[in-house]
Amino acid sequence: MLLDDQKLEKIETDSKLTPVKDIAEFLQNHLGQKMTAYVCGLNDVKNVGQWINGRVSPKDLSAMKLRYAYYVTRMLVDAFDDETAKAWLFGTNTRLKDEAPAYIFHNSKTFEDLRTIVPVARTFATARD
Repeated sequence: MLLDDQKLEKIETDSKLTPVKDIAEFLQNHLGQKMTAYVCGLNDVKNVGQWINGRVSPKDLSAMKLRYAYYVTRMLVDAFDDETAKAWLFGTNTRLKDEAPAYIFHNSKTFEDLRTIVPVARTFATARD
């Protein structure tokens, strides 16, 4: 099911208002703990579980990576399914200079680096044949 403007606005709003622990849980449920840790730039996958349980809060950049990854993943899961979301995130993308979106998330050092991924994901999730 491709996404309409109303659904896209809901996903965007949710990406800003949903508590980080709930976002981490969504990503873990749809991508798995290892992939969630990777997109956040983590070496220790246990941090994801600690975020979900509320024991630890992510640092600012990790929290922003979670929010952007949620935004992208939610669009792809809602438009397609978990497997397509994983394939899109971890596959190379010509619109991102042949980098995998997950690689960009993982290696982002600034908030600005993250902004390039959302429009590309939106185009994919709303493309009409």
